[in-house]
Amino acid sequence: METERMIANQIDSAGLNAAYDAACKRLLANKVILAWIMKSCIEEYRDCSIEEIAEKYIEGMPVISGVGVNPDEVSDGEMVRTTGVEDASIHEGTIRYDIHFHALAPKSGELIRLIINVEAQNNFYPGYPLVKRGIYYCSRMISSQYGTEFVGSHYEKIQKVYSIWICMNPPKYRKNSINRYSIKEEQLAGNIAENVVNYDLMTAIMICLGDADDENSTGILRLLEVLLSSERDASEKKQILQTDFDIQMTKTLEREVTSMCNLSQGVEEKGIQKGLQEGLAKGEEKNQIESIHKLMKKLGMTAEEAMDFFEIPNEQRVRLSSLL
Repeated sequence: METERMIANQIDSAGLNAAYDAACKRLLANKVILAWIMKSCIEEYRDCSIEEIAEKYIEGMPVISGVGVNPDEVSDGEMVRTTGVEDASIHEGTIRYDIHFHALAPKSGELIRLIINVEAQNNFYPGYPLVKRGIYYCSRMISSQYGTEFVGSHYEKIQKVYSIWICMNPPKYRKNSINRYSIKEEQLAGNIAENVVNYDLMTAIMICLGDADDENSTGILRLLEVLLSSERDASEKKQILQTDFDIQMTKTLEREVTSMCNLSQGVEEKGIQKGLQEGLAKGEEKNQIESIHKLMKKLGMTAEEAMDFFEIPNEQRVRLSSLL
C-alpha cells in the first residue's frame, strides 16, 4: 500500500513538472517574446522593431517539441503544439528541440533565411557543458538541411542557424550574462579575407538569467526573468510586461502567464510535500518545520491547515506545534 502511494506521488509530481515545462515553452514560443530575444541577441535584427520582427520576419508558427534533433527523429507534423517529455540523454530516447522555427533576416535589401532553435534549460550542470550541446544542435540544424534546403553539392544554399539557450538557474558567477559562440576567420598567413557569409553559418547563444531583485538585470535579461520567474505572481508579471516592455497582454499570452504561475505554485507545493515526507521518514523535525513554514508563507495557511495538507498524524502535531 505504501509503495503504491509513493509511485502515485511520483507520477503526479512528474506530470506536474512536465506541464510546467510545457507552459514555459509555450510562453517562450509567443512571437512577441521571440522577437525580443532575436532583437537583443541576434545581430541581423538589431535595427528592427519588435513589431516588425514578430509580424514580418518570423515564418509561420513556431514548432514546440515537434522537431527531432537526431537524424532518425522526425516531426509528427509541421505545426505541433503539444510537448513530449525531454530525455536526459541522447541515448535514452527521442530528443526534440524545445522551440524550432524559421525566420527571414533583412540584409542589404535582401532577405536571408535563418533557422532558429530556442531552448529553456533549468539545469545548468546536466553532466556536460551546455555550450557543447548548443554547438551540437547548430551542427544538426545545418546537416539536416541536406535534402530540404540543398541537394547534391549545392552547399552555397546552406542557411545560417542559431541555437539560443535560456538558463533559468545558472551558477552565481554566470548570472545576468549573455555569451555568443560562432565561427570566426583567423588569417595565419597572407592578407586574404573570405566573404563572411560563407563561414558565418552557426551561432550558439547562452542567456543566463539573474534573480528577481538583481539591479543588474535589464533588457532581455529582466524580461525573461519576469516571464519565467517562480517568485512573481501573474498580476505582477502582467504589469511589468506591459509597463516596462510595452507587451500587450493578449488573451493567449495572459492565459499562458497565469497557467505557468499556477503550475509553478503546484510544483513548489509538491517539492515542499516531498521534503516533509522525507523528513517524516527520517524523523527530521527540522525538515518538517521548514516545509510547514514554507507552505504557511506561500499560501497563507495556518500551521494546522498546513499540517492537514501534509496529513501529519495527530500524535506528532503537538510536538510540531510547540516547535513552530
